Amino acid sequence: MNDLTVLVLGDSRSYHLERYVAELRRQGCRVVTASLEDGQVCDHRLKRRGWFSWLHYSLCAREINRLVRRLKPDIINPHFASGYGFSVALARFRGRIPTVLHLWGSDILIVPYKSALHRRKTAFALSDADLVVADSAYLLEQARSLAPIRRAEIIPWGIERDYLKLHRRDYRLGRPLRIIVPRRHERIYNNIFVLRSLAPLAEAGLVELTFPAYGSLFEDFRRMADSMTEHGIKYYENRPRGEFLALMAEHDVYLSSALSDSSPASLIEAMGLGLIPIAPDIPGVREWLTAESGYRYEPYAAESLRALVKRIIERDDPHEEMRRRNLERVERTAVFENNLARIVTLMRSLVERATVT
Repeated sequence: MNDLTVLVLGDSRSYHLERYVAELRRQGCRVVTASLEDGQVCDHRLKRRGWFSWLHYSLCAREINRLVRRLKPDIINPHFASGYGFSVALARFRGRIPTVLHLWGSDILIVPYKSALHRRKTAFALSDADLVVADSAYLLEQARSLAPIRRAEIIPWGIERDYLKLHRRDYRLGRPLRIIVPRRHERIYNNIFVLRSLAPLAEAGLVELTFPAYGSLFEDFRRMADSMTEHGIKYYENRPRGEFLALMAEHDVYLSSALSDSSPASLIEAMGLGLIPIAPDIPGVREWLTAESGYRYEPYAAESLRALVKRIIERDDPHEEMRRRNLERVERTAVFENNLARIVTLMRSLVERATVT
């Protein structure tokens, strides 16, 4: 099979989806995108029907069905189980066009616990898919606790090969210690906890904290930061991916305080770029963040995080072996192009099997 036609359904505003679609096309696939959102990679804007967002996914199923009959794709590839995965499951393509469902973390770790309806929607999508792709064993385990899954693969998102050239060659720690907190200002990413924990170190000139200048809670965050310290807080605007990764590579430490996570793409990117990673001790980060690859701290414990950062400053250890080892692991298992090639191979095998049967 030469050209593989893939219908991708997802939030077209997401840069993760944007780079996913671009790489599928680079690898020779014909990709058509459909989305309820108006983003950069939206070929077909689905109509929003109903007053509530959860109704949009239910009521667009018929439109998706018509789109599939017209396009005749080889593979249908929804992203996010409880949203587009549910829509595709409702559309009921029997004939049969294989479905590859991508999990994004919160659709399994958070959404099913909002209500019984959310749980049933997620379970329905999981059990309908021919293949489920998760970025970590933890995420897949949680998905299997919700519904039976026919077939699954663990494939992390990873980082593009070219950006590994940005990996730090000078591992000496900055003074002040340069820490980037790259998750946008939303409740789940808990950036205010980082501020409360490390503002005393910023005020003392020991650390320089860099945060994004966007997210629904950003203005509240900035007001709080201004009231806590006059020094050591920097912000960056949303920027193209290459520019963002170059900015990240200028820092010593990657820091996350997310309340829930699967296998964070930003963590893997930081490891590939040569930063020292720090994240809360929650199940979703443990597959990548071990005692050999970085540091975990007790969630919600400000003193635990502050003491950890102070210890890194006082020891002034460049962590050369850790950082080289992290790069080797990323090169081995989390290069974006290689992992997308795995997905394309799996898609082709599903199409071939469907053709035979």
